[in-house]
Amino acid sequence: MLETLVADRVRSRLDELTARGVPPLQVVLPGGPSLGPAGAAVRLVLHELAPLAHLARGHIGSLAEDCVEGRIDIEGPMREVIEVAGALVQQDPTDAPELAAPLAWWRDKLLNGRSLRWHRTEADARQVQQHYDVSDAFYALWLDPRRIYSCAYWRDPALDLAAAQQAKLEHICRKLRLQPGERFLDIGAGWGGLLLWAAEHYRVQATGITLSRNQHAHVDRLIDERGLRGQVAMELLDYRHLPEDRSFDKIASVGMFEHVGRANLPRYFAKIHALLAPGGLLLNHGITAAGTRNFGLGAGIGEFIQRYIFPGGELLHVSHVLRVLADAGLEGLDTENLRPHYARTLWAWSDALEASLDAARAIAGDRTVRAYRLYLAGSAMAFERGWMALHQTLASRPSGDLAEGPMRGAQSGYPFNRDYMSR
Repeated sequence: MLETLVADRVRSRLDELTARGVPPLQVVLPGGPSLGPAGAAVRLVLHELAPLAHLARGHIGSLAEDCVEGRIDIEGPMREVIEVAGALVQQDPTDAPELAAPLAWWRDKLLNGRSLRWHRTEADARQVQQHYDVSDAFYALWLDPRRIYSCAYWRDPALDLAAAQQAKLEHICRKLRLQPGERFLDIGAGWGGLLLWAAEHYRVQATGITLSRNQHAHVDRLIDERGLRGQVAMELLDYRHLPEDRSFDKIASVGMFEHVGRANLPRYFAKIHALLAPGGLLLNHGITAAGTRNFGLGAGIGEFIQRYIFPGGELLHVSHVLRVLADAGLEGLDTENLRPHYARTLWAWSDALEASLDAARAIAGDRTVRAYRLYLAGSAMAFERGWMALHQTLASRPSGDLAEGPMRGAQSGYPFNRDYMSR
């Protein structure tokens, strides 16, 4: 009886989707019977009945987990699959109730405790390596040639992915006003795209740090191949372990602070303050929450990403980030939301992976490929719909010298005028 009720609910949901003009969805039940129109562009083939309840609830994160674990197969073009998935969600995934003060205090205490457990030094290293050390060859299939694994910047809508990533590197370097000979730190330097660009195009003394063994080995090899030894260094190091007697004129952190955790965010910005020379500039680039009260995406999406993609990842609203940054003694200067740029970036990655599925499975295995197919396309949808955002925040460590800078009272090299970013 319960199975019949759930099937009836799913049948009703499928009719609703069709009436709304969403691509048709057919659900094939174990043993062969089906719900929804035959010949639909998107098909869910169930190997057991449990996923039917997830479908009825619009719990798309649980459906994604069902797919990774082989309980269902998803068939159809990925862009249409994700359009259907978005239509199945019944509530805003960024919505969260406003709690009374005592309950909010307990919730925050529990979340901070969880965050501290997730982000112990050894746990962070393990989690970063779990994600980034899947296989360099796997990432090379769908990233641009520089392997830049963060939001691109479409200065011109006609750019391809590689050119848009190059535009992002240039955008960051211009914002930071990099100058020859400056000491530049890249926290979470990935496969070295920004680190090497800054060294080769702006002639800075560049240091990058990462917790990924694969990324460290890759960049260290590139440093030698490009004759940059002595100007560029890549270190396998946690940001918390950087000696504070080292000083940098400019610091960038791109796609890294999502791994820092809510509880460690004050420590993260305090560390940057200690490393940044008075008057120096910081560019912090990362994914932020769209809702001001939610601590993860609903509909099971957050749980799926935690389990299969970014263990320990936490998203915070940009307002919270700016407050913690200010508490650490840094002055926020400019904040830019690149949300649609990340949607387009993710679709470019998704399309490239879809074009290389056989090669990807041979490298990383079917289970990993299933997870990444859904993660890349699903994240593209989430950025398009405003469920997540991407903020670049430029900040400074004020020098205290009122005469420093292009304007009296600037206390840094920032001109307090945006024109320089696009010149």
